[in-house]
Order: sequence, then structure tokens, then C-alpha cells
Amino acid sequence: MLGRNWYLIRRSWPRLLELCYWPTVQLLIWGFMAQYLRGSGGWVGNTAGILIGAVLLWEILVRTQIGMSVTFLEELWSRNLGNLFVSPLRAWEWVVSLVLMGIIRVVIGLAPPVVIAALVFDFNLLGLGLPLALFFANLMMLGVSIGLVTSGIILRHGLGAEMLAWMAVFILAPLSAVYYPVSALPPSLHYVALALPTAHVFEGMRSVIGGAGVPWGHMAAAALLNLLYLLLGSLYFLKAFQHARRQGALLQAGE
Repeated sequence: MLGRNWYLIRRSWPRLLELCYWPTVQLLIWGFMAQYLRGSGGWVGNTAGILIGAVLLWEILVRTQIGMSVTFLEELWSRNLGNLFVSPLRAWEWVVSLVLMGIIRVVIGLAPPVVIAALVFDFNLLGLGLPLALFFANLMMLGVSIGLVTSGIILRHGLGAEMLAWMAVFILAPLSAVYYPVSALPPSLHYVALALPTAHVFEGMRSVIGGAGVPWGHMAAAALLNLLYLLLGSLYFLKAFQHARRQGALLQAGE
């Protein structure tokens, strides 16, 4: 499954362009905004690096979830699920291939923005060191969890629910504290935000870039929440898959 999907990507320049296009455009828009703020001096200028870091880390989550969902949806669009599951392929093997393709899509899609950030905006994401690996892992895990849930919903309810694949991550954005701290939210929403791994990751990112060190409490909270959501997402997907198999939806799914 991994080889099949990798072949589709590497032999199609439009697919490769699509992987890089949106992350690069997002970086350029927010990067030039950061340059403007940097020229303002004072505490406003100090937020420039934080803004660029937030854009790049947010794209890790977005690209992981959308990468998984697109790989899944391509099987539905081509009416290929029935062909896949008359083979010895198991559901968990298919899920692993979706996750690995999500990771590959993230690496391909973020490579140009990371290079542009270093050369044009003087921001080296890799300079974050070990904390970057923690941020990356936590955001990838949440992206996988959301991808599993959205794929399960589409399996259960058909392509009428397809738009969830593009909406799901952005529903969380206002409470994820991507570009502002949790303290900027209304007090009644603080606990809701802190129930999301993303809020802990971006609070940690601001702490590291600001020179305050790694907030291990936030990192531990993000990891524990991710493990919980990954377990729930996996269970929901497998349950939806079994439901689709019993109903014969695997043979009927498609445009």
C-alpha cells in the first residue's frame, strides 16, 4: 500500500506541487507579516520568530491530517476499497500505510517552507533542537487521531461527509493557541483549550523560542492527551470499518 501511494506521488508533478503549495503560501504571508513586525522593534518585534514558528508547526498538524485523509479518499474516489479488501490486506495494515503516507506528505510539503524560512526570514526551525522533535511527534499524533476519526465518519456516512476531511483541523484552530497564548482566550475556555494537545505544544513553542526553556509539564500533558485521543480515534475507525464491511459499503463507496 505504501509503495502504491508513493508511486502515485512521485510520478505526478501536480500532486507534488499541491503538497508544497499551501504551506509555502502560508509561510510567505505570515513571514512577510513577521518581517514587518520585526521592523517595528520593541516587544512587538520579538514576536516575529514566534509567528513564523507557529505557522510551520501548525502546518505539521494540518498536512498530517489532510495527507491521511486524501490518501484515504483517493481509494473511495476510485472505488478501490472493494478491490483492496478482497486481498489479504488487514484493516490495521491499511491504517499503518495511511499514517506513513501522512508522514511522507508532511516531509515533502514542509521541506520548501523550512528552507525559505531559513533563507528569506532568518528563522531556522531545526535550530529548536530536541524540543522540535517533541513538538513534531505530538502534532503528528494528533493529526493521525483526527485523520482516523474523519476517515471513520466518511466510511460510516459516505462521501456526503467528505468536507469534514478539510474542516476538522481548522475547527480546533481558535482554541489551539497557535498565534496567541491560552491566557488570551476567555477564562471559560481555558480548560477547553488545555484539553487539546495543540495548546500545550504551542505554549511550549513560545517558551522555547522566548528562551525560557522546555516546559516539560506541557510536553507531558500533550503526550498523555495524544495517547488518549489516538486510542479513541483508532477504536472509532476500526468500529466504523467493521460497520461498513457488514453493510457492504466497502463495495459501494465512491463518487
